[in-house]
Amino acid sequence: MFIIDKEVYIRLGFFFGIFVFMALLETISPRRYLRQSKSTRWLNNLTLTFLNSILLRLVLPVTAMEVAFYCGKHGLGIFNITDVPDWIAGAVSVAALDLTIYSQHVLFHKAPVFWRLHRMHHTDLDIDVTTGARFHPVEIFISMCIKMAAIIILGAPVWSVIVFEVLLNATSMFNHSNVRLNRKFDSILRLFMVTPDMHRVHHSVIIRETDSNFGFNLPWWDRLFGTYRPQPAAGHDNMTIGLANYRDKKWLTLPWMLVVPLSGKYR
Repeated sequence: MFIIDKEVYIRLGFFFGIFVFMALLETISPRRYLRQSKSTRWLNNLTLTFLNSILLRLVLPVTAMEVAFYCGKHGLGIFNITDVPDWIAGAVSVAALDLTIYSQHVLFHKAPVFWRLHRMHHTDLDIDVTTGARFHPVEIFISMCIKMAAIIILGAPVWSVIVFEVLLNATSMFNHSNVRLNRKFDSILRLFMVTPDMHRVHHSVIIRETDSNFGFNLPWWDRLFGTYRPQPAAGHDNMTIGLANYRDKKWLTLPWMLVVPLSGKYR
């Protein structure tokens, strides 16, 4: 199948294209003054991104799209055993997968064993486009397993899985970016997708703000489940990014990033 054969090229093409575009926008119209060394953060965050890609391919022999293709071929999952139009099955699958990622995100904040992994994402002392892919390798593996389980249950069409994967990567880079948007435009846009100002609240050092705005792509889940917070208390220019117990700059370097789950500090 063509889309399966070209999956890597499709995902890499969108990743690099959107990354370069957002990086340029950050340079042209930054939202906040970055307080940490950009070269240090970018080197370590991007090295981790490529490390995660390699490790995931080594540990998991199949991709999410290959799982969707297998389910379709063998009639596994809700949409493969029901007479639902393909476009409806695909649209519902994209929304359901997004809800799955939202739920996983909430779980990774609330369950201490998962928070140990996820908090590495929050130890970044600035937030920009590279933060969008700054996740611990073990979290990436668990997240992919959860995603594959949801695909199997849904019987999600292959095309909807690739759409979701591209959207997830694109919106993660977008909503973590340090881009200044017009306030009125932002207020309209966040009705349909998570904006940088909306998600930046989630990276606040204040715990009640950290535990809000969990969405990556669709903004509706936060409003529906009461986890939406429109603005940080200190304002975007003055808010502190990161975690209170991880202010040392060593946590910005790859070796220390990888051992964050072993650290004795909870928050």
